[in-house]
Parts: sequence; structure tokens; C-alpha cells
Amino acid sequence: MGQRADEPLCPGIVGSSAVMVKLSRMILKVGASHANVLIEGESGTGKELVARAIHRASPRSGAVFLGENCAALSESLIESELFGHVRGAFTGAERDRRGLFALADGGTLFLDEVGDMSPRIQAKLLRVLQEGEFRPVGGRSIIRTDLRIISATNRDLHQMVEASSFRGDLFYRLNVVGLNLPPLRERPDDVPILAEHFLSKLRGDVPAGISREALEMLCRYPWPGNVRELQNVIERAAVLATGTIIGVDALPDGVIDFALAERATAYPGAAQKPQEMVMIEQALIRFRGDKSKAARLIGWTPDVTLKTPCPREWTVRFQQGLGAWKSAA
Repeated sequence: MGQRADEPLCPGIVGSSAVMVKLSRMILKVGASHANVLIEGESGTGKELVARAIHRASPRSGAVFLGENCAALSESLIESELFGHVRGAFTGAERDRRGLFALADGGTLFLDEVGDMSPRIQAKLLRVLQEGEFRPVGGRSIIRTDLRIISATNRDLHQMVEASSFRGDLFYRLNVVGLNLPPLRERPDDVPILAEHFLSKLRGDVPAGISREALEMLCRYPWPGNVRELQNVIERAAVLATGTIIGVDALPDGVIDFALAERATAYPGAAQKPQEMVMIEQALIRFRGDKSKAARLIGWTPDVTLKTPCPREWTVRFQQGLGAWKSAA
């Protein structure tokens, strides 16, 4: 019997979209094996989260999970970090140091941004995958290791192999099983679930929830920074919220501006109207004709309330936009 979309995903995975249900199934299947996994996806999509979920679902779950960002270190540093070194191997090497290949023996090693590895480090990594052995920097003895490698990249390794900037033999060793993480903009149904999840993880005196209007704006935003950006936005909004609920006023300007500038098709003739009028009409639609809230959202004044009338020119433009709001209501 197949897994329903409303059933819980594997631990660590948050979402209810069909693509996340499918990914969860894949994680559980892949985790049960010892195969190396290559996770591809844009920055911020949660590649390390998936790697940890695979480790937890694996026979190695009782052993160590270690990770390294291959793009964050120079070639010499990443070599020492992965393979370790012996005393005197280079200036400053005052004692022997075990590398991640030794420390992760019996467990899982996560190599993030593997596409940024230099050709020389690629060749040394290939030997570990083929032979299960390596030699520390400056050392002569061979060390054997038994570990699973889960790698990740935001680059197109297929294209890099064709351009000879990434070894094809290494690619196929890493990519025994390939997983692709979709960007958040392709699964907007998961945005409210993720937003509430991140809010629930915050400590201290935080808002109890997120308003419907704010969630609508979050769902419309394209999230170039993916899940990581959404998490940051929720943390920021929780700090700036003025009440017990996160409202639109606590969202970043970029999220609000995108929602207001988007040319909606919910009412006739929007594409032929000036952008300012589209913005006004959308603000009125969002707040069900409430001119005070719409004015605050647009940014005309921070102090417009029901007791403070809008200037006459705003009132005229709002009146022109009320027809669109009533049509969409």
C-alpha cells in the first residue's frame, strides 16, 4: 500500500507536497542500503537535512555522521581535513592529526559542495571510493576505512563532466543513487507548513502563529534562497511582530514588494492598468477593502488608523480600486 500525502514523512523532513512525499519514500529506501548518494539542488534547499535523514534511516545510524563543506576550505586545508596528516608534513603540523575519512569509519561522511573540489583532491577521493583506503598527508602507511559517502552540490555535475572539469569516474562512484531537491518556489504548498515549523522551533516569548494575509504573501514569494531564506524570514518576523500573531507588517520589504508588484489576474484588465493602481487594488483585495491596512502595507504612512482619515488624493485612488476589491470578494 502506498504512502498517503497526509501521512507523516520520515523524521527530519517537513512538507506535505507530492514531491516531498516521494522524496521521503526515496530516503527510507536509500537509507536501508549502503550505496553512496549524490544530492543535487539549489543552495538552501536542505541538502544536509536530507543527508542526515538518510543516515538516520541506515544501518549505520548508530555510528557517527560527519560533514564538511568542500567549498569553504582551500585545497591544502581540505586535503588535511579529509585525509589527516602526520607530524612534520608541512609547516605548523606539530603532531599527527586524524582526518574525516578515519574519524567517520563505520559511519557516514557528508561532503557538501563536492563540485568545488580541485582535480587533485578528486583523484584522491576516487581512490578512497574504489579501494576503501587512503594515506594521510606526509604519511607512508595506508589506512583502511569503511564509510558511506553522501555528497551534495548546487552545480550541474553532468555538465561539468562533459566540460572535463569534474572526473566522470568519480561522478559515477558518488552518484550510485541520485536525489534532486526541488526549489521551494516549485512547492509553494509546503511554505505554510515550513513557516509554522520554523516558528515552533524558536525559543523564548515568540508569536503564537502567522496571519492568513502574511502566509498568502509568503506563498507568493519565489524564495531565491529557498528553505534557508524562509527560516531567516520567520526568525526576523518573530522578533519584529508587534502582537501575538505575525502580521504582514513584520515581513521583509522584499516579500511585501513582490506580492504588491505582482500583476494579478484575479480581476479584469489588470495588465492594462498602471502599476500603482494594480498595487492599490491588490492591497485592498488582501485586506478586504480595509483602506487603513492597505495604506500601511503600501507604505504611504506608518500611522494611518481608522480614526485618522487618509489624505484626499489617497481616498480618490482607493475609491477607484474598490471596484476591483468587490469583484474579487
